[in-house]
This record gives sequence, C-alpha cells and structure tokens, in this order.
Amino acid sequence: MFNIIFAILIVPFLPIFMYGSLVLKADYEKNIPLKFENRVLGEEKQKEEKIQYQSKNPQNLIFQNLSPLNGKNFSNLNVWCKEDYADMKIWAGSSVVIDVDSGIILHYENGRKQTQIASLTKIMTAVLVVENIQNLEESVTITDVALNIDGTTVGCPTSVFCNSNRMFAGEKITVRNLLKAMLLDSANDAATALAIHIAKTPENFVKMMNEKAKSLGLKDTNFCTPSGLEIDGKESQCYSSSYDIARIAVYSLQYDLIWDIMRIEEEQIYSVDGRYMHQLKNTDMLLREMPSCLGGKTGFTPLAGKSLLTVAVDPSGKHKIVSVILNDENRWEDMKKMVEWTFDNYEWR
Repeated sequence: MFNIIFAILIVPFLPIFMYGSLVLKADYEKNIPLKFENRVLGEEKQKEEKIQYQSKNPQNLIFQNLSPLNGKNFSNLNVWCKEDYADMKIWAGSSVVIDVDSGIILHYENGRKQTQIASLTKIMTAVLVVENIQNLEESVTITDVALNIDGTTVGCPTSVFCNSNRMFAGEKITVRNLLKAMLLDSANDAATALAIHIAKTPENFVKMMNEKAKSLGLKDTNFCTPSGLEIDGKESQCYSSSYDIARIAVYSLQYDLIWDIMRIEEEQIYSVDGRYMHQLKNTDMLLREMPSCLGGKTGFTPLAGKSLLTVAVDPSGKHKIVSVILNDENRWEDMKKMVEWTFDNYEWR
C-alpha cells in the first residue's frame, strides 16, 4: 500500500526536488570573486552563507581593498588557507576577522548585519579626539551634561558598582586622561566630556562621527551618541556592523596612542590640580588571558548584547588581525576561539 501511495504522490515531483538540489549545489560551486563593496544590504541568509563557504577556498579568499581607510596599497592575496583548514562555529550574532596588512577577510558571518554596538562606538570617538586635538595635555572642564549620562562612568565600571571617585562638575582633567578613562573604564561621561570639548555639544560631535563614517566608506553605520548608549525611542537609529567596526579599527591602528592606551591594564589618573584621583581598570579581560592580544574594546547594553573588538598578532609577531564579535553571551571564549582558529587555519606568504 505504501509503495502505491509513494508512486502516486511523490515520484512525479522527484525531478523538481532534484533540480532544486542541483541548482543550489551549482550556485555554491560557482567561482565568483566577491567584494563586499559591491554587496547590497538586505540580501538573504543564503548569500551570507555563500560568502562564508567561499572563504574556505584559497582561490576565493574574500579581498576588500581598504585603501579608503588609510591610503596605503594592500598586498594582493598573501594570506592562504592551510590544507587542513577546519570550520568554526561561534555563537555571535555577527562576526568578522580582517587581516590588517592585506585587507583580506578571513572570517565573515553576517558581517553587514546592522545592529546596536554599544561602547565599540568609542573607537570612533577616540579617532576623532586624536584627529582634532593636537595637545593631549589640554584641560577639559567637566560639565553637568557629561555627568548626567547613564551607564558606566569614571569610578563606576558598572552602573551598580563604584570602586573609585566619580568626576564632579567643574573638575578639570586632561584630554589624555579622559581618553584613558573612556577606553579603559569604558566611561560614558568621559566620552561625552571629550565630545563637548571638541564640538560644544554631543549632538554636534555625533554629526562629526557620521561624517567621518561616510568619508571612510562605511555603509552600515549611523552613530547617535559619542558613548554608544542608545537614545530612548530612537534605538533603531543607532547601529553599525561587525564589518564596519573592523574597518574603523583598521583605520585607528595608525594612531599608536589609542592602542598604547588600550594595552594598559590598570592606571590611576588625576585632576589637573592633582587633588582628585580616579582608579581605572581595563574592561578587556583578554589582555590578561590571551598573549596574542594587543588590545581591544568591550561593549554592552541590554539591546546590543555583549560585544568585543580585539586586535591580535600571529605567533611570528609580524601579522595583525582585527576580530569583531557582536551580540555574543560567550564573547570571551568565542574571541579566543576565533583568534586561535584564524592563526591555525591561515598562513602568510
């Protein structure tokens, strides 16, 4: 009886099923060079998966010319998959690994998915600070606007725990020390104070951030605060992608000051008059746990989830990668896994 039903209901449709299978297989096996600049937002998941599939083939490594970011000419495809290339799975909603010297994308999963990025925003804020202020010993006067910001602040590494003095209205702190507070403690008040010092208001500074993003060719980014906090009721207007954040990080590497700061584990900073001390501790645990880590930035809001940006160097000490994971509850272990996987599966020639 079953055989009769099968013959009547299923057999006539087998050519259709087989055709669909063959089309999918043929589509994945096409030797199509892919450049993300030519991709369009909103492509279906299947095309995202195709990119990840093709990145496993040494002939089809994904190459992105990042020259608009720093003006240098990248070497062409000098990173190769090893013969025993292994696949990798992490829990991030979005993740990217870029080789700094060549611009080759070594790992890509939902890399252009627009999402909130929380304090990873502060990388762009730091870039604008070093590009707009020549004298880092300039004195910044802390305002009530900066102090009234929510979330992590100087002296309070979480919104419910304080381990040092907070800043107060009228206190004067140098640009350099505020940069340290912003990048180590992920202090939202420090980011806001720097923005006000440069552009008079946070809103004016955000315009500068978005103009900079546009000049760098970032297509999936719209900043709404200097700190990365979302604006109530306008959360959908605050977004970026793991790919864009990685590109900002590549650009920022030309400024040694930023990355020298991000390698500091702990430090005390003082007001200009020396009367007030603020204890800082780097929020990036990988500095203490992963020898290849050259620094990075953490990010978290309830909407963005837990995110992490890391710059790491290969065992030879000659090649750097930028790795970004967004919305990952297991960000520490997954970042270790992603960096280790990259150095295990690629070689530089």
